[in-house]
Amino acid sequence: TRWTSYIDASPKTVETYTKAIKQFFIYLQDNGIRQPQREDVVAYREYLKEDHKPTTVQSYLASVKLFFQWTEREGLYPNVSDRVKGAKIDTEHKKDYLTTKQVNKLLSWVDTSTLKGMRDYAMLALMVTTGLREVSISRANIDDIRTVGDTTALFYQGKGHEEKADYVKLEDRVEEAIRDYLKARGEKKEDAPLFASIANRNNGERMTTRSISRTVKERLGDVGLVSDRLTGHSLRHTFATLNLLNGGTVEETQQILGHKNINTTLIYSHALERAKNDSEKRVAKAIFG
Repeated sequence: TRWTSYIDASPKTVETYTKAIKQFFIYLQDNGIRQPQREDVVAYREYLKEDHKPTTVQSYLASVKLFFQWTEREGLYPNVSDRVKGAKIDTEHKKDYLTTKQVNKLLSWVDTSTLKGMRDYAMLALMVTTGLREVSISRANIDDIRTVGDTTALFYQGKGHEEKADYVKLEDRVEEAIRDYLKARGEKKEDAPLFASIANRNNGERMTTRSISRTVKERLGDVGLVSDRLTGHSLRHTFATLNLLNGGTVEETQQILGHKNINTTLIYSHALERAKNDSEKRVAKAIFG
């Protein structure tokens, strides 16, 4: 349709926008609105806020705004969503990160004498030293491990990209852990998934993002790190934070994380500035000696 061609995005993005705009139409129908005005879009935003997170509200509103931009451009209907503000999003990360000591404990706790242990260790080490998203870990194939210059790298499909054109470098310990796991697994096909399930019903099949997330949560639980704010995504935050703490620049961190907007990366930097502020300690020392 003309609407979907106007979006001009990947099939998955088009599907997301299409689903979101359908929800808006359902809202209009349920409320008997035949000719929506700006106040109706505002009311829809408030309706969404009741049961959805700010990021979800933003996503739904983005589709509505894009839709009315299109209707106005096509001369079908005025853009009644113009200048409607979205939901305010907190600029702090919703997930916590691990300290260096916690990462060491997490990795050392994994029993690598079993195939599952070898897989989990390799996967955790890869995630925490590269900041890769769970979806990139899930999509990774064995033949995505290639050579760049004098370094071994893992190529992956960056957010919003169609092909596996981006890469992260595999440090020696991480590469060794991955190769040990693959050797123990005995996989011969190069296009096979890098990390495979060992469950009876889907043994050898690609790990899903859900199974990766569940595995990380289980391993965190093994060392007593149990919190709703600690998930698989926490390992990505851990990579960013430890990189900055150990001399990495904001620009270097932005490049590896694939953030289009440096302000997203600066959230880490600002959080660390506060963490390094020892004002409370100085005042307490002045009072208590």
